[in-house]
Amino acid sequence: MVIPAYTPFVFLLLLFQSGVWGVPVCQTPQESPTCGYKSCHATKPGMLNVHLVPHTHDDVGWLKTVDQYFYGDRNDIQHAGVQYILDSVVDQLLKNPDRRFIYVETAFFYRWWKQQTDDMQNTVKQLVNEGRLEFVNGGWCMSDEATTHYSAVIDQMTMGLRFLNDTFGHCGRPRVAWHIDPFGHAREHASMFAQMGYDGFFFGRLDYQDRNRRMVAREQEMLWRASESLTPPMADLFTGILPNGYNPPEGFCWDQSCDDPPIRDDPDLEDYNVDDVVTRFLHIAHGQALVYKTNHIIMTMGSDFQYENANLWYKNLDKLIRYVNQMQSNGSEVNVLYSTPSCYLQELHRTNLTWPLKGDDFFPYADSAHDFWTGYFTSRPALKRYERISNSYLQACKQLEVLGGPISRKGPFGAGDSETLKKAMAVAQHHDAVSGTEKQHGQRLLGNWPDTHCQVLVSNTLSSLSGSSAPRVYCEHLNISVCPLTETSKKFSVNVYNPLARPVSWPVRLPVNGTAYSISDAKGKAVDSQVVPVSQATAAVRRGRGYAANELLFQVQAPPLGYSTYSVSLLQNGPPSPPSPLPRAPKAVQNKFLRVTFDPETGLLSSLSNLETQQTVKLSQNFYWYNASDGNNSESIQMSGAYIFRPNTSTPFIISKTAKIETLQNSVVQEVRQWFSPWISQVVRLYTDSRALELEWTVGPVPIGDDLGKEVISRLDSSINSSGVFYTDSNGREVLQRRKDYRPTWNLRQSEPIAGNYYPINSRAYIKDDKDQLTVVTDRSQGGGSIQDGSLEIMLHRRLLYDDVRGVGEPLNETSDIYPEGLVVRGRHLLSLSPPATAADTHRPLAQEVVLQPLITFTDGELHPSTRLEFSGLQAVLPPAVHLLTVSQWDQDTVLLRLEHQYQASESKEHSQPVTVNLQKLFSTLDVLGVSEMNLSANQWKDEMTRLDWKAESGTHHTGEKPLPKRGGDPSLWEVNLKPMEIRTFLLRVRQR
Repeated sequence: MVIPAYTPFVFLLLLFQSGVWGVPVCQTPQESPTCGYKSCHATKPGMLNVHLVPHTHDDVGWLKTVDQYFYGDRNDIQHAGVQYILDSVVDQLLKNPDRRFIYVETAFFYRWWKQQTDDMQNTVKQLVNEGRLEFVNGGWCMSDEATTHYSAVIDQMTMGLRFLNDTFGHCGRPRVAWHIDPFGHAREHASMFAQMGYDGFFFGRLDYQDRNRRMVAREQEMLWRASESLTPPMADLFTGILPNGYNPPEGFCWDQSCDDPPIRDDPDLEDYNVDDVVTRFLHIAHGQALVYKTNHIIMTMGSDFQYENANLWYKNLDKLIRYVNQMQSNGSEVNVLYSTPSCYLQELHRTNLTWPLKGDDFFPYADSAHDFWTGYFTSRPALKRYERISNSYLQACKQLEVLGGPISRKGPFGAGDSETLKKAMAVAQHHDAVSGTEKQHGQRLLGNWPDTHCQVLVSNTLSSLSGSSAPRVYCEHLNISVCPLTETSKKFSVNVYNPLARPVSWPVRLPVNGTAYSISDAKGKAVDSQVVPVSQATAAVRRGRGYAANELLFQVQAPPLGYSTYSVSLLQNGPPSPPSPLPRAPKAVQNKFLRVTFDPETGLLSSLSNLETQQTVKLSQNFYWYNASDGNNSESIQMSGAYIFRPNTSTPFIISKTAKIETLQNSVVQEVRQWFSPWISQVVRLYTDSRALELEWTVGPVPIGDDLGKEVISRLDSSINSSGVFYTDSNGREVLQRRKDYRPTWNLRQSEPIAGNYYPINSRAYIKDDKDQLTVVTDRSQGGGSIQDGSLEIMLHRRLLYDDVRGVGEPLNETSDIYPEGLVVRGRHLLSLSPPATAADTHRPLAQEVVLQPLITFTDGELHPSTRLEFSGLQAVLPPAVHLLTVSQWDQDTVLLRLEHQYQASESKEHSQPVTVNLQKLFSTLDVLGVSEMNLSANQWKDEMTRLDWKAESGTHHTGEKPLPKRGGDPSLWEVNLKPMEIRTFLLRVRQR
């Protein structure tokens, strides 16, 4: 059964028809049954069938903003107007029922659709119902795969697919994932696409050496086994590599942006060229067939923002099909047809062949020997952090919308919603957004943070839950000690909302000007706190945006999916001042979990010990920079830029061999403040109850007075015998092994020893040997590598003076109004040391806390005595293996819930076991009345999701996933069992208590 729309009326009707969530209802779709695979044109057995796929690739922001692309504004930057593309394509599809067109980016289609008349909308629905206009991929955007977090990718896919489902029913559901432009491909993306119900996945970019090998072996189409934990075929996805990226064959581009000659088919004219066109096309088709496995080949007929005048394309494509197919009467065995990726996929499936199996990923991507696209793993690091914080804020906003009920959307602080931030975050996942590869001009992605619509929603909910109507204050610059309320108020409260399903302990640092404060928790118990002076680095980086002299430090505890409130009162506003830092390195800092030693002469780290497991490793850390290539090189003229990382030497330059030191030690935290140069500083920080060592780095403005672009790294060098191997996460989920100068499925000829060994790090990376594992948790996506045994380097900041000639057309040289001389970036790395067998028990929850950090709000003055100071939205803490991935309002009485097993198989002896959650005993403020399971993207009932089955050359054969006959009233759905790495998605019918 499809879900044409999730209105409360329809949903309640389904409940009634099914006997309150009993036997599934079989609805007959109102749409024509000719969409999808049934709409495909017939092919000819025994011939080479050439599938022409008319398409446009519409970046949701790149050289221009999303608005400018849609309206066709600022064509002096790039000629592109998406609204005209859709106008023109619809007009041309109506002129010939044989024609086909695919559309990808729902963000643009949604805008266009809202502007159409009822008549036009009905016309487009008919085209969709007949399969003439087909949606592929269907997310709000075509996301980046290297720098995105899986939670944000799932959200943006869900948003786009829901709109298509609600608007077009089952005929609007894409069958194929389509990532023709992202710069390398992540295994976790393939896993997600498989769990979303896609039958196949096509992309255009892969390493040139890998492509060459696959062309010779005819292995450009494969079965991607995208999880080592999920039972096949749950994460198996048929994957195809397109022959020309996403462009048409050379000489066959007929857009207004192209220079290729049209087909001139009047034989009475001197420039008649049909014979030449047909001959060239047949030559290209036969050549392409040599490097693919079947008698079906695909050709992408379109490119960036093409089809503004679709008549140019279709008039010539009509002729091409007619004249090439006429040659069949002369013995030609080539058959050309209008097609779509799903129709092409169906023909591949019908061959019943076996396909090569792939288990790793497609990183890093290089398009020639010295052109590795590994720079964008780090490009625009401030934006990457901004996106990560905004995602955390969005998840909290969605949860509070559910927990608060209707009052969250319309309450004492006005009308609030989560939709605005959902759309902004969806745009931010685009492969030229969070990737950092857009123009500086095009960075207007997320608006002001926190989003005001979500602010109102959060304030309404917290007011309702706490019984306090006091205004909520948000301080978005706490990381640089800026918060006007805490700097001036003598009495205020701190509300800490925890979006995780387990309690958290979190250090809070508030900018203040007093020298002594009293703090009490929700139960009235005094909380240990300390006041320390603001560091010189922080005072410098905030540039007059705050004037706090001190920071108030204390630890907060927050219940699962809930908040706790802390009351703060000023005790002393003047001297005595807090203790001044000592100007020397300590021998060691330690708590009950970790011990860290420093070299007294250099001020640098020298060792790290886990006191619980009696482990110690030698460990030093320092900052370096690579000279960025300016293209003046005998081997290659390639320059380092937003996409490409190309240092001009394999040896980085050390910033300083010593650090100037200040040391602070008190009952809450121990800090060693290090200065390496005027533009690089760091705080090595160990909180009293932490199992992780924090390295808070501040980099910038990166100097360019020497006319050299610089790529700045932090490098950890340890005594761990890592044997050329390190590990990174894939989009924040499963971990992949990386080996220096090695690719698992092809023989690498390494030409860039640094850039060719860089990989994306989304939340964590580690090195290990038999005894020790050193893990680094990052607070944003970054690039990194292990160039030497025992070493792990992570790129922090890039400032470059040349464009890398990949289209963005400007150097990556970020400035701002606050930092006109160059951007300053601050971030955190968290280090843990554990035995390899138990390391995941530390680094997985640690990474999760950084991704979904507590949301802190403030109220001024004294709280009313009746204020509810603590609240949890859960009846009980969820098991450690379970992550509450999604809690989101779907419709008036329905909630979308995703539960995730966050451990891989065999990763943890304790937690890599199946676990069960009872949905009726989940929420404290909601009664769950009914439940139905969905696929991952929530656009199909799980028990109706069937996928094409494929045979792998290993000899294994897995049929499509069997339907689960579970809906609604089935008691087994109340008890949800999760296996390692499994995500299960549910639509709950709920009632507020």
